[in-house]
Amino acid sequence: MIIRLFIVCFLSGLPFYGRAQAVPDTSLKQMFPDSARAEQSAVKRLPNEAEGLQYRPSPAQHNPKKAGLYSAILPGSGQLYNKQYWKIPIVYVGVGAAAYFIQFNTSKYQTYRKAYIASLEGKTHEFSGIYDQSSLKTLQDAYKKYLDMTLLFTAIGYTLQVIDAVVFAHLKNFDVSPDISLRLQPVAHPNGGAGIGLVLHMP
Repeated sequence: MIIRLFIVCFLSGLPFYGRAQAVPDTSLKQMFPDSARAEQSAVKRLPNEAEGLQYRPSPAQHNPKKAGLYSAILPGSGQLYNKQYWKIPIVYVGVGAAAYFIQFNTSKYQTYRKAYIASLEGKTHEFSGIYDQSSLKTLQDAYKKYLDMTLLFTAIGYTLQVIDAVVFAHLKNFDVSPDISLRLQPVAHPNGGAGIGLVLHMP
């Protein structure tokens, strides 16, 4: 008798349980208005936090290959690309000096060479009675040496200004922020224990 009464009560309670599970969320929100308002305020705060994030554009990246190519095509243009304008006059002073000494030594070499060849052929030349044949040979060789040295230094200077453009294009992209620091501080070893280590701090 008692068992039958328990089964009847259990079966009569099932519809009530089903209706209780079917209560929509809106009714729950009406029953608990404080929790609904808290949820809405939390949702509204999300866009504000996102709007608070500031967009920081990355700095303009300098391409070392471009800087080197520009300097190789036109001396000083790599420095212009790197915005190191004060180096451009130095480059062109070097270019002007190189052009002057190349022209001067070439002219002197050709002059003494013509006179030396004329002396070998027994002809008169502009240095007849001033320099003998051995002196003309010495002067010709000296200015040939000066010309070769000028060409060598010009090539070195040309290469250096290309290297300068490439190196400083690399340094433009390197972070030299004061937040970078290197100092000793306690560190934990992977195998357990603690010690002192040299730690590099990056921003």
